[in-house]
Amino acid sequence: MRIGVPKEIKSQEYRVGLTPEAVSELSADGHEVWVETLAGAGIGSMDEDYLASGAIIKDTAAEIFAHCEMIVKVKEPQAVERAMLRPGQILYTYLHLAPDPEQTNDLIKSGAVCIAYETVTDDSGELPLLKPMSQVAGRLATQVGATALQKLGGGRGVLLGGVPGVSSGKVVVIGGGDVGYNAALMAIGLQADVTILERSNKVMEKLSYEFGNRAQVRRSTPDALAKLLTEADLVIGAVLIPGAAAPKLVTRDMLPTMKEGAVLVDVAIDQGGCFETSKATTHADPTYVIDGVVHYCVANMPGAVARTSTYALNAATLYYAKRIARLGWKGAMREDPHLLNGMNVCEGKLTIKAVADAQGLDWVEPASVL
Repeated sequence: MRIGVPKEIKSQEYRVGLTPEAVSELSADGHEVWVETLAGAGIGSMDEDYLASGAIIKDTAAEIFAHCEMIVKVKEPQAVERAMLRPGQILYTYLHLAPDPEQTNDLIKSGAVCIAYETVTDDSGELPLLKPMSQVAGRLATQVGATALQKLGGGRGVLLGGVPGVSSGKVVVIGGGDVGYNAALMAIGLQADVTILERSNKVMEKLSYEFGNRAQVRRSTPDALAKLLTEADLVIGAVLIPGAAAPKLVTRDMLPTMKEGAVLVDVAIDQGGCFETSKATTHADPTYVIDGVVHYCVANMPGAVARTSTYALNAATLYYAKRIARLGWKGAMREDPHLLNGMNVCEGKLTIKAVADAQGLDWVEPASVL
């Protein structure tokens, strides 16, 4: 199979779909990999590194989209990229379609087979291709939140860890999954006062066992959240409904109850955000203030640590890329129902119910297109 890796064009996105080491593995399997020139520059991998791994370097993304059977990316295709997709072409990347009707419609019209990393499952019902970026984003959420709390970041001027004689900053993490766990882990490491809100008994038990008295683990209820918001210095939104739009847990009416200069970090912004006042921002201009509360809503947080993120992502995604390249998308999905769960759009049909529900569209069962 001929596989294409275009350079990411989303603002401030430095990751790349395949590392040179991943290209080497695909090349060894007999596949031809085309990489757009300087696609890997953001992770410190130059064209000569890809050439040494067996890649063919191309000058433009247009060449790659026009001639490759599978396109491997990181972020959702931008409008100019969606216009280059062809019927039957495979797109393998993050999509986050639920809050993005324009992208959904364009992908349906393209006739391409669009596989979303974030909805591929495993035997335990988890999301193995989303997990590495959730780990990165969770850890980053505490870092960027701590920076935003500084006066130069627009915040209250609070040091999360405090100092002897001065209380630690209060951190509230909404959601105890991969993002929430990693955000809490970092906040605990900074010696902050940490509370995690979670709804699952199983997850609460796991977090309590893991963190002991280093963090409070509480059942997430509207009343508990409302009270904690009045005390918090930093709130990290880490909720996820796979494939669906995130629920709006912090409303506009709640902001005036928060401390002046408190910080909200919305890690769920790719799925529309879990704060009512969230709107996607970029690394170039990451924050804004509403009612005295600083909002950080960067939609591609892991792009800030592109090398770490790309290698972590490839460790998870390469396995399926190799299967698709070897068996074709139909063969790979017939063998693995977990990969089938990753198919969001197929040859003009929407194949994911959560997105259909969010956008009021018709959909078909993924297995029906096989």
